[in-house]
Amino acid sequence: MLDKIKIDIALYKPEIPSNTGNIGRLCVGTDSNLHIVGKPSFLLRDKDIKRAGLDYWDKLTFIKHEKEEDFIDYCKDNNKSIIVVSKFAKVRYDLYDYSLGHDIILLFGRESKGVQGSLFEESSFDSVFIPMTDNIRSINLSNSAAIVLYEALRQIDFNSI
Repeated sequence: MLDKIKIDIALYKPEIPSNTGNIGRLCVGTDSNLHIVGKPSFLLRDKDIKRAGLDYWDKLTFIKHEKEEDFIDYCKDNNKSIIVVSKFAKVRYDLYDYSLGHDIILLFGRESKGVQGSLFEESSFDSVFIPMTDNIRSINLSNSAAIVLYEALRQIDFNSI
C-alpha cells in the first residue's frame, strides 16, 4: 500500500461560477481541498457556485491565495507538488506518475486563457495535458478536473478517500 497522498485542486482566477461549484462538489466527494489562486471573475459567495455545489458547499475545505506567489510559497512550505494541467503540456495526464510519495495540487487555468500570463505559464512545474481533437479549444473545466483527479486517485489506489 502506498503512503497516504492527498491530491487537491487549484483554480487560477476562475471565470465561471458553476464550474467552480461543480469542482467544489468534486473536491468534497474525493476529500480534496479546493484552492483559488488570484481573483476570480465572480464573488465566491455567488449563488451559482452554491447551486452547482448543492448542499455540499459547507463541507468543502477551501483555501484562497491572493497572489500566485502566495500559492507557490504555500506549496513549498507544505511539501506539495504543483502539476499544471494545460493543453500545451508534453506529458499526457494518464502517463504521469502521481505516486510521488508526497501531496499534489493539480492546477487548472482560467476557462478562457488557461495559465497564460501567469507565473505558471513558463514555470518549471510538471505539467500534463488531456488529449482532444482539434475541433474544440478545450474541454469544460469541471470535466477536466474530474478526469485528471480521478486518474491521479486511481494511481494511488484511492488512498485519500
